Amino acid sequence: MPRKSEAIVVGAGIAGVMSALELARRGASVTLIDRWEPGHSRAASTDYNRVFRAISGRDEFYTRWVRDARQRWLEMQAETGQTLYYECGALILATAGHCDWEDATPATFDTVGVPYYRFSADDAAAHFPQFDFTGISYALFEPEAGMVMAHRCVRAGLELFERAGGTVRRGRVVTDENERLMLDGKPLEADLIVVATGAWMADMFPRTIKPISAIIGINVLYTSTPDGDDSFDQARMPCWIDHGEGSFGLSSVEGSGVKAAVVIPDRIDLDNDERLIKRETLSRTRSYIRKRLPGLIGERVVDSKFNQVILTPDTHFIVDWHPGHDNVLLAGGCSGHLFKHGPVFGDFVAGVGLKEYGTADRFKIAGRKKLSPRESPSGR
Repeated sequence: MPRKSEAIVVGAGIAGVMSALELARRGASVTLIDRWEPGHSRAASTDYNRVFRAISGRDEFYTRWVRDARQRWLEMQAETGQTLYYECGALILATAGHCDWEDATPATFDTVGVPYYRFSADDAAAHFPQFDFTGISYALFEPEAGMVMAHRCVRAGLELFERAGGTVRRGRVVTDENERLMLDGKPLEADLIVVATGAWMADMFPRTIKPISAIIGINVLYTSTPDGDDSFDQARMPCWIDHGEGSFGLSSVEGSGVKAAVVIPDRIDLDNDERLIKRETLSRTRSYIRKRLPGLIGERVVDSKFNQVILTPDTHFIVDWHPGHDNVLLAGGCSGHLFKHGPVFGDFVAGVGLKEYGTADRFKIAGRKKLSPRESPSGR
């Protein structure tokens, strides 16, 4: 009987948990290591929820992955008996003169078979009265989209991993001057080591990953819904993306309040900065809410989150072998749109790690370059 492959996964965010789960399900003996308890509040995979949408402009690859991920989230929801996914839809607001990404989407959706509606600004206002569509040329509505419950998904994946025989360990993995992985002063050894440490990957691999990474902080506010009014709840309001305003948001779910973020790239010291939003961002986000969600004017901020995102120049993920350590697979890269892909991403990483197939060209470390919004799958 062949020996089980021994695998270590470093980092227990959504990328690490899903990769560890899929490796365990393929028969590997897997240990998952994180500095803190999985689901901790420093991770990019924390917070209540994430937008789930297939829209990726002209990029069919990610559009197909998200459609696959939708089915897998539903299966995982049924398997765990937990609510992981709310299908409230996603509304994409196209600003005149700045909508190459949105303009390219219908052809992709038609090819892949994604249901959608295109509304004029007036029609969109009739369907979604929560929004003020001033300055919007048109809107795309994706009904089979919505939100995944981020923290809950990580914990549910961890539960399935342990149920599959996986081991969870607390510890801080670092690298030496040769980018060799170390734990407790000793080299980390296994047939396969997957590193899925999110933004920390850049500092862990200063030669390999840092040159193709940008770490930015994102400030998010949750605003109370009005007294006696359920029109901003997920049952009646979709999530949305508003690239013209550099913003996105999610309807209130399970009493969270309406989540809105104006993406103002901010610096963050991953190990030393407290996870508190900057006061100056309050006025910027409140101004956006006054403009786009007039029914929330005067409502109070009830919660806030400050988190980090690691971005590659082309916003593609990283799934590639370390050039100096042939058993080390680096997995992550663009947490700005990775979470919703979680189950598919983990399955792909496991297959690459166990040499069932090679990685995709777009996920390789070499050859990265910045893409225009027209080319980028994330629209930025």
